[in-house]
Order: sequence, then structure tokens, then C-alpha cells
Amino acid sequence: MERKYIICDPELCTGCGICELACSAEKEKTFFPELSRIRLAVVDEKTAMSISCRFCDDTPCITACPRDALSMDEDRNVIRVDKLRCIGCGWCIEACDFGAIAISHAVKSIVFCDLCEERSQPKCDEFCPKQALKVTTFETVAQNLRDKVTKRLTGSK
Repeated sequence: MERKYIICDPELCTGCGICELACSAEKEKTFFPELSRIRLAVVDEKTAMSISCRFCDDTPCITACPRDALSMDEDRNVIRVDKLRCIGCGWCIEACDFGAIAISHAVKSIVFCDLCEERSQPKCDEFCPKQALKVTTFETVAQNLRDKVTKRLTGSK
């Protein structure tokens, strides 16, 4: 099974933060962005986008964890956190190239996206008012980029 992840289109994202609220409500039953598994990154007043775990093939977060609290669930292609082992040291946060992992001081553990695996659609995607989020794969993103470059090079629209 190809790994899926959530991608955000920065041309559609307004930076409203509804994705963070929807996620924290779904996962923690409270509207508290710190507990969200998706994070809003605001670059400037015109550019914002949400970031979540990409479930990298080389999983630097798992490698960095000194307590072996993280593991890849190969059946579901999501990363699991053993909250009994996680001490919130933050090494996984530093290892993540995407800034997709956060520490929750409320639960004294790290939190990151699991694609709302118990649902058919992630809550953040469902509630995004601009439909800036979507679940995709690395191959789909690569093919879309190839298509875009080909159109630009050939002058097609």
C-alpha cells in the first residue's frame, strides 16, 4: 500500500486555522490548537499552509527517538506513539524535516497526524472551508508536478 499524507495548497489556504480546531476536536475532544496533529505555518500576510506528517520512507523521527516510543505501522502506513515510553524529549521534532510533529504539554507526549485512520476522511480535510487540504501520495504529487512542467514547456493550458 502506498503511503498517503495530507497536502495543503498554499494558493487556497487562508490561514484560518479551522483545520487545527477540527483536528483537536476530533482527537482530543477540545478546541485547542496545541493538541492538533496538523499545524498551520504562516509565512507572511499572504502565504499560509497547513503541515502534517508525511510518513517518510526513512522515518527520521523514529530513528531519533532514544526511547523507542515511535514505530511504523506497516499495515496502516502511519506512525504510532507509545505514550508510556515517550518522555517528550523532542528529538523526533528536531529530526522532522517538515515540522510536522509537536509536543503537547497537556498530555506530556508528542502528537502528529494519523490521517484520522478511524474515519473515511480526515477531519481537517472535511472542515477546510477552501478545500485547500487533500489526502494524496508521493506518486500523485510527482505526477501532478510532471504534468504541470510538461504543460509549461509545451505552452499547453
